[in-house]
Amino acid sequence: MEFLSSTFTSYVALVPVTLAQSLILAFVVLGIMIPFRTLHFPDLTSEGAYPLGGCVCGILIAAGVNPALAIIAALACGFVAGCCTALIHLRFRIHTLLAGILMMTMLYSINLRIMGKSNLSIFGSDTVYNWAPFVTPGFPVSKIIIAGIIGAGVFLALNWFFKTEKGTALRAVGSNPAMAEAQGISVWASTIAGVGLASAFSATSGALMVQSQGFADVNMGLGILINGLAALMIGEAVVGKKSVFRQLLAPFVGAIIYYQLVSLCLAAGMPPPDLKLATGLFVLAMLALPTLKRGRGAGGAPAHEKLRE
Repeated sequence: MEFLSSTFTSYVALVPVTLAQSLILAFVVLGIMIPFRTLHFPDLTSEGAYPLGGCVCGILIAAGVNPALAIIAALACGFVAGCCTALIHLRFRIHTLLAGILMMTMLYSINLRIMGKSNLSIFGSDTVYNWAPFVTPGFPVSKIIIAGIIGAGVFLALNWFFKTEKGTALRAVGSNPAMAEAQGISVWASTIAGVGLASAFSATSGALMVQSQGFADVNMGLGILINGLAALMIGEAVVGKKSVFRQLLAPFVGAIIYYQLVSLCLAAGMPPPDLKLATGLFVLAMLALPTLKRGRGAGGAPAHEKLRE
């Protein structure tokens, strides 16, 4: 009982911190979901666009630029990086994964060039989290409010956009490029815009994280792609992916659940090296649950037999 009590107390203390972190990193998950689910374009640029946004934001804030303008600049740089990835794939017929790896590798050198060093501190500088009303700047509540407002705005804007003519055209390119082109839709323009938009969100997440933690680092994106993909799988297992609304909701729900799982494991005393194993098992359980339910409903036949039928 004492172990459960101490674990629960530690977990509750970590909830505000991990909630703020999950709302910020939900933009990375969104940047993974758009090319992966909407365009069927597996993309690895997010792992380079995330620190790119952080480096651009950090150097601008250190120079005294308005933090909101620094985020917009980071978003624009991320958009350009994503467009370059799509252009490499379309122009030179290089596989999507390889194009993403190439861009991610080149962005490491670009990030070093932008900052001039491997890390940069912006402690004491003004950030968007200082603008949260009725709360003390720097505390997790201010980060939750600001990241939540931005996230809600992005969610509503994308939900509206994907139901417009341009958004529907982008989804059509992902579903059937040949048919979309036959309908007069530019496959090149839609693919470049979609991948660019995804990387823009990843860069925005990096900018928000830099303002949250108070420093920028060129290695801050290591492992972020795996975490984002795990969060996306969890979100899709919970809310589904049968509609635009559910597809857009999955990154936010998945990010919150994923980082609450991480905080629960830490509160229980799990060593940090074992967190990936715990996360993998949880994701496996979430993905396997629908298959097990279908198999049980069909008389308990093995999944491979159903696939053969």
